[in-house]
Formats: sequence, C-alpha cells, structure tokens
Amino acid sequence: MNGVKIMKRILHYFVTVVEQGTYTKAAKVLHISQPSLSAAIKKLENYYGLTLIDRTTREMKLTQEGRVLYEEAKNLLTHFNHITEEMHRLKTAGPLELHIGLIESAKFWIPNIIAKFKEDYPNIFIKLLEILSLEVVEQSLFNFDIHFVITSQFIDHPDILTYPIYEEKLVAVIPTTHPLHKKEKIVINDLVDEPLIICKEGFQTREDTLNFFRKSGVKPNIQFEIERFETACFLVENNLGITLVPENYVIFDKKRDYHIRQIAHQPITRIVYIAYVKNRYLPPLVQDFIKLVKEVE
Repeated sequence: MNGVKIMKRILHYFVTVVEQGTYTKAAKVLHISQPSLSAAIKKLENYYGLTLIDRTTREMKLTQEGRVLYEEAKNLLTHFNHITEEMHRLKTAGPLELHIGLIESAKFWIPNIIAKFKEDYPNIFIKLLEILSLEVVEQSLFNFDIHFVITSQFIDHPDILTYPIYEEKLVAVIPTTHPLHKKEKIVINDLVDEPLIICKEGFQTREDTLNFFRKSGVKPNIQFEIERFETACFLVENNLGITLVPENYVIFDKKRDYHIRQIAHQPITRIVYIAYVKNRYLPPLVQDFIKLVKEVE
C-alpha cells in the first residue's frame, strides 16, 4: 500500500508541474520545496527509464512520452480519487446515489424503469441530469458526474461501452394554424421553404434532421437554432416555424398547443443507447440498474 501511495503522490506532482508550467509554481501549489519536487520528477523518469520533460529549452516542454504519461496519469488519479470516495461513502453512509445522464426524449421512458428499480432499492437517491451534446456526455462520464448516460449518440470511444436499448422516430411539430395540420402525414417536399427550428451543432437530432434533408436533395430553411426541444416547441406554438423532434418527447405532452405529424415514405428513426465507461468500478446497484435497462423491451 505504501508503494501505491508513493506512486500516486509522484504522479500528482508530475501532473501539477505540467499544468502549472514551471517547477516554481508547482512547488508553491504543492507546498513542497522546488528541489524536492525536481527530485521526485527525476525519480519518476528513472523508474520508467524515459525522459518526460525536455530540459534543453528555456520553457518547460513535455516529451512525447511525457504527454502520454500526463494524459494517463490524469485519468488514473481521477479514477483513484473516485474509488477512494466511493469506498468511504459505502463505509459511512451505505448505498451510493445513482447519477444518470439523460437526453430529453428519454424523460417519458425512464420513469417506468426507475419505478421497477425502486422495488428492489426503495430508499436509493437518484439524480437525473439532462446531458445533450456529445462533448458534454463524454466529459460527464470521464469526470464521474454520472454513472452512465441514456443517449441518442453512438459514442465511438475506446474507453466507453455503448449498448443499444430502443429505437425512436422523429416527427414533425407544426403550428395549429398551419395548413399542413390537415394532412395525416407529411413528406419532405411539404417542408420546402418552411422556417425550420433545429438543434445547434453537436446534437444528434440536428444530424438526423440534416441527413433527412440531404438524402432528399432539399435545402432546409433554417431560421432558429436551439438547445432544448422545449424551446423548439414553444417557438412552434407561437407560429414561428416547424421542427423535427423525437416522438417520445411530444406524444405524451397533454398540454401541447401544436400538431404532430408522422413523416411518410422516409421516416427518420434512430437508436437510443446506454453508455458507460469500461473497466471502471461500478457499485452493484449501478450494475443492477444497467442490467434492468438492457432487459426492458
């Protein structure tokens, strides 16, 4: 155990030196002397038999090996600290909280899963975090903000496992006074020149919508970019345009003041996934929830 603590401390020193940019600043942050810090970094280099910091230049510069170690050390330290906190929590407070990342359209699907889970864990505290863009999804997973995420984006990352759980389709949301509400279903040509409300860059719904237009050879008339479906639907209700959103988001909304229309001939469908970091400690109750999600049809 002492060896693990020593290595953790030295890696912490190394990461701090890199992030502070100089030994002097790092030593102040770490509350140790600069000679002691330099000796620790040298010891780390001797241990690996590699030069981690290029000392031939006036400014501190990492070698290629140093950059690799820096990234891996950050992940390792984050993981180590998380495990320590989890074990302390288990010892002092019992079962963990469950933190779930969630796309907007899943908010009508997840309650049934939670209700079933609560039968086995009636006192568990569950925190639901709406996480929409791919960048934030990955960041939240690696920062331990969430245990897993329900997302419409397939995450192509070697350290993240992405498992399909269900399929959903996008539908058109149109104002109550729009002539299209008289049609049972609409086609792509119905949307030519119509003011379109679309998600901003980094959101899967945006990609799904643009691919729909692209495949049909139709140029969308984008008038608004938004982050949340709630905003898009509000704009539709105020006769400012048309939007495409997951059916699961709008079909259960009893207070809606807009019309929902299916897309004919070229329906837009997509997969919703559960995603979590591989090779990471997940408490039994988290594993049980993931198993339940995978089993539900």
